[in-house]
Formats: sequence, C-alpha cells, structure tokens
Amino acid sequence: MSGPILVFDSGIGGLSVMNEIRKQLPQHNYCYLFDNARLPYGNLSEQELIVGCVALITHHARRLNASIVVVACNTASTLVLPLLRQQLTVPIVGVVPAIKPAAMLSIKKHIGLLATPGTVKRDYTQALINQFAGDCKVELFGTSELVLLAEQYVAQQQIDMDKLNEILAPIAASNIDVLVLGCTHFPMIATEISHYLGGGVTLLDSGEAVAKRVRFLLSKESNGNKQLQACYTKDINEGLKATLVDYGFSDFSLVTITD
Repeated sequence: MSGPILVFDSGIGGLSVMNEIRKQLPQHNYCYLFDNARLPYGNLSEQELIVGCVALITHHARRLNASIVVVACNTASTLVLPLLRQQLTVPIVGVVPAIKPAAMLSIKKHIGLLATPGTVKRDYTQALINQFAGDCKVELFGTSELVLLAEQYVAQQQIDMDKLNEILAPIAASNIDVLVLGCTHFPMIATEISHYLGGGVTLLDSGEAVAKRVRFLLSKESNGNKQLQACYTKDINEGLKATLVDYGFSDFSLVTITD
C-alpha cells in the first residue's frame, strides 16, 4: 500500500493547496508537514532555506513512505525542487505563481504579483514573467507581513485590519485587473483581500493547477482510511489546532528532522 500524500509548507498556507488536492483525490491519506519554527520563509537566506527544507522533507517523506511530495510553498519551490528530485524517487510537485493564466485573463494587460520578498526577487519569477507575460505590465508586491496575518487569521486570532489595508493600498492604487496570489498563505485570506481591492481585480492562485498535476501522477484508488496527519516543527496554539480539527485532522505531531 502506498503511503500518504505529503504536503509541505512553512506554515498554514499549504492547506489552500491541500484542499484543492483533496477535491481531486478525496480517498487518499494526507500528511501536512509545516515548518512553522522557521516561518516566514521569505526572510530566510537561500542557503538556510534550502538546507533546512531538503533535510526536513526528505527525512519525513522516507519515514512516511510518501507516495508523492507536494511543496506547497512558492518561496521553497523556486529553490528546492531539483535537490529533492535528486534525493527522492517519488514524484515531486511544486507551485509556481500563476503568471501565465493571469496574463491570458487580463483585459488591461496590467497584472500584479503579490508574494513574499524571496519569491518576488527570484530569477525564476522574472523568467516566468518574461516567458508568459511579455505583453503585460507586471507590478511586483513583496510582503512577509501578510504571511503572518494569514497565520493569525487561521489560528482564529484577530488580525490587524489597518496593517492589511496598508499592505494592500499600493495594489489598489496600481490599476491592475488581475492579481496573482504568489504565496499559498494568501488564498486563506482571499475574501479580505478581495473586499479591499474591489470587484475590478480578479485574484488567481495555483492551487487547482497543482491538484490537477497530482491527480495526473497518482491513482484515484483509495490507499487507506482517509487519515489526515498534521506535523509541525514548533508547538501550535489551541486556535490553530481547532482550525486543523475543522479541516479533518485527527493526528497531531511535533517533529524534528530526526523523528
């Protein structure tokens, strides 16, 4: 019997991707592994991010006998996928900002990318823009603060709406008509983002595209009892645990690389 689908992120953002995968493959077991001890990834050096992610993911993929690994983090995906594919034999799926569909959808040919500073500055991101959005004006908005606001929201804490509005104000003033949510945390607060920006801005993320890729690579057959396990590198508060229970998680573990 194959092991669970392993979904990895720095925090809770990857749940937005896992939800889309579960719609496509509801009968599979899942392990959601998040490295909240080092959150937010956008503030880490490339080397620190790569070494920590690769060690954590490879160890737990082998421990769980994972059937596939989904790196549900844009920042990590721009850096760690080649190394993971060298060390693991199971399929590795990453996420990339939805630049291509945004460029195709935009009427104004004026789009925005909202992501962590790390994703915004990567050569990988610029290559996507050059390849798929050459006919568009592309505005880049980098923020790590929004990651933390999304974490607070999912942990059932009151978020600072003034800070949220401050982050979104430059986007509202930019006159774009499509905004790419280039961090998997941001779909968790898409309603709040859309409310501020208004109906004239369409939000896009990569969750559904990732789910389709995972479904293509895996069988739809059941591989267990539909268990959902959450593993994290730093203790979580009761609000976040309650949210995870609402998502269907019943198994919780504080882990390290050597567990």
